[in-house]
Amino acid sequence: MRTNQLPRTASPLARVRNLGILAHVDAGKTTVTERILYITGTVHKRGEVHDGTTVTDFDPQERDRGITIFAAAVSCAWDDHRINLIDTPGHVDFSDEVERSLRVLDGAIAVFDAVAGVEPQSESVWRQADRHSVPRIAFVNKLDRAGADLDTAVASIREQLHPVPLVVQLPIGAEDGFTGVVDLLRMRSLVWSDDRDTYEEGEVPDALREEAQRRRRLLDETVAELHPAALEEFCTESTVSAETLAVALRDLTRTGEVVVVLCGSAYRNRGIEPLLEAVVAYLPSPSDVPAVRGTLNGAEQERPADPGAPFAALAFKVNSTATGRLTYLRVYSGTVRKGDTVLDAGARRNERVGRILRIRAGRHSDVDRAVAGDIVAMIGLKGARAGTTLCAPAAPLVLEAPSVADPVVSVVVEARRSVDTERLASALARLVEEDPSLTVRTDPETGQTVLSGMGELHLEVAVEKIRRAHGLEVGVGRPRVAYRETVVRGVSGLVYRHVKQDGGAGQFAHVVLDTEPLDAADGAATGFVFRSTVVGGRVPQEYVRAVEAGCRDALTEGPLGGHPVTGLRVTLTDGATHSKDSSDMAFRTAGRFALREALRNGDMALLEPVVEVTVTVPDDAVGGVLGDLAARRGRVSGSVARSGTSVITATVPLAELFGYATRLRSRTRGRGTFTTRATGYAPAPTAPGRGTEPR
Repeated sequence: MRTNQLPRTASPLARVRNLGILAHVDAGKTTVTERILYITGTVHKRGEVHDGTTVTDFDPQERDRGITIFAAAVSCAWDDHRINLIDTPGHVDFSDEVERSLRVLDGAIAVFDAVAGVEPQSESVWRQADRHSVPRIAFVNKLDRAGADLDTAVASIREQLHPVPLVVQLPIGAEDGFTGVVDLLRMRSLVWSDDRDTYEEGEVPDALREEAQRRRRLLDETVAELHPAALEEFCTESTVSAETLAVALRDLTRTGEVVVVLCGSAYRNRGIEPLLEAVVAYLPSPSDVPAVRGTLNGAEQERPADPGAPFAALAFKVNSTATGRLTYLRVYSGTVRKGDTVLDAGARRNERVGRILRIRAGRHSDVDRAVAGDIVAMIGLKGARAGTTLCAPAAPLVLEAPSVADPVVSVVVEARRSVDTERLASALARLVEEDPSLTVRTDPETGQTVLSGMGELHLEVAVEKIRRAHGLEVGVGRPRVAYRETVVRGVSGLVYRHVKQDGGAGQFAHVVLDTEPLDAADGAATGFVFRSTVVGGRVPQEYVRAVEAGCRDALTEGPLGGHPVTGLRVTLTDGATHSKDSSDMAFRTAGRFALREALRNGDMALLEPVVEVTVTVPDDAVGGVLGDLAARRGRVSGSVARSGTSVITATVPLAELFGYATRLRSRTRGRGTFTTRATGYAPAPTAPGRGTEPR
């Protein structure tokens, strides 16, 4: 067994791993994290999700609901390596937590259920990792469950996620009889028992020897096709050594060409040590990834992962605790010490570092400094938000912030007692500061406070957090979805003249616009494209930019119901200026009012958010569930039978899913479950004779 203690001296960058745990809800991410902490000696008692005793699910709501809601960072040591680990949520409503975590990670472990294989949110987080070019290894969990099958799970990875999966282990035993694995690189068996915390190594069992040799041969051939050194050795020796295989797997994993697949049962503590060894062997260190890129005065710059370089770090999470405001950072270059002054590059103001903390979910320990490659928390930063760049004052740099998804569900919130109104406003401001995927606004017509987020559960958690953390009694209105408006038929040659003269300098702008829907090549029914075909300098370029800005202003409220407008192309075809009265402001105003008039004159359609729903129900309840989905305007796209249950996939408008969890439990006697994944927007039906409101 490998040592899990770091030397007293600071670890070099090559011995640091920053990785996340990614998966669908209930695939076992948190249990994998708990076993990693236990195996590395970070904790001395195994925490269980069902008992509410896990380290990373430390928030009361996480323990009550039995799911991960907030990304939690922990730090541990294995084989003289420092592993900074982030346990991410698996529910679709909290995908923004995953996005912010992936922005600062160098690698990831993707966890899959050995029975279910790739599930909807597994695919979503995999695509998020693709966008950030994060190398991954896969861990097929729960091999001790009835119906577990490694090959079926790997086939779903290949077919639905499209990587090249390289299985480096063979299970010993099946379902309840699963006891260990065969390491195909070293051709050794690793067997665990319930009375030991580690495995016993031995010869490959006779019953599995032929199958293990066949799989090792297949592994050699596949790697040889992808890696030059392995191909050369394979052509010469007709096999590939374990050492060459390990080097090839590391290179191919870090380039993203393959995903190494391991297996086990985290709940029964089987397969975790080989998983840690794979993390160290195959996933990159901060020194293996490209230098971070940022901008300075519009010019792109690079900062190497070097403790001696100028300091640069990105804040990816903010949390308010009883001990103060915690800002979680990934340090990309340089060194920062307690008491140092750093620059908030976006706000152009200095901040003082009060304390630096090594993170272990809800518990922390003080350290004197943080260096390139570290993920730490800081106390004392007053203005930093998720996405803020902190850097050395003498070497400013702005790093790209994590993207934030648009909210899709809204509720009205109000304090039940008028004296608590100001406290509620303060609590909401703090909530949005911690979670950028939440937004708060005041309805201009009703004066009500509207809280918007990524889903019904997301908003439930946010409101409950206000109640618990601030002791406020909060009333919540019925959830509302975020509709959009789009152009079905545009207009051509719309002329708008903006003329204003009330003494002194006047305002004059003359524009001619064409509007039309975006076609598939431009991004289907999403986005906005502006272009100018004006010739002869009739509208100078600076005024063209002002017209575009005015058009973007007009997109915030469409003519049907005041919803944002999307899926539109606007072309400025002509215009005129005045030698004295034309200005940027005049043309921006003209662009705004011209587009509003064009939208009113054209044909518009209402769009509603739709989600892909995956419902798992007993076979005897399938008929009732299908009927209920049809009543909710759902379109069934597939149904698969699995060991007495059916998995139904359908596309359903988000507005029709409010209260679905209760209805599903009623129809299936509590045995049905469902998950959702956002898929975009689709035309919404309208009530007869109204044309502006969804039915």
